[in-house]
Amino acid sequence: MMVGLFGAAVASARAARQQARVAADFAALGGAGRALDGAEVACGRAAEIAAANGGRLVGCRLDGLDVLVTAQVTVAPLPGLTRVARVSARAGPVRG
Repeated sequence: MMVGLFGAAVASARAARQQARVAADFAALGGAGRALDGAEVACGRAAEIAAANGGRLVGCRLDGLDVLVTAQVTVAPLPGLTRVARVSARAGPVRG
């Protein structure tokens, strides 16, 4: 029984990390598309996209035309046990 619970907790943590990664990647891309409009607009768009992908934007800033974001997903793999998966991503124009 304990092995099964441990396995479920590990699987849940992995899924949360993957979900946070997707939310951060898409949020950074969406924010980068609005970087010319300024940090408030770009980060607002990034927050919308992170939420649409099951995450929550906990950090966002512009570095030139690059957008750097941090998204997190909170999971409760077992009753009374809460874990947070946090991932950062960066997106901006291609430099050659």
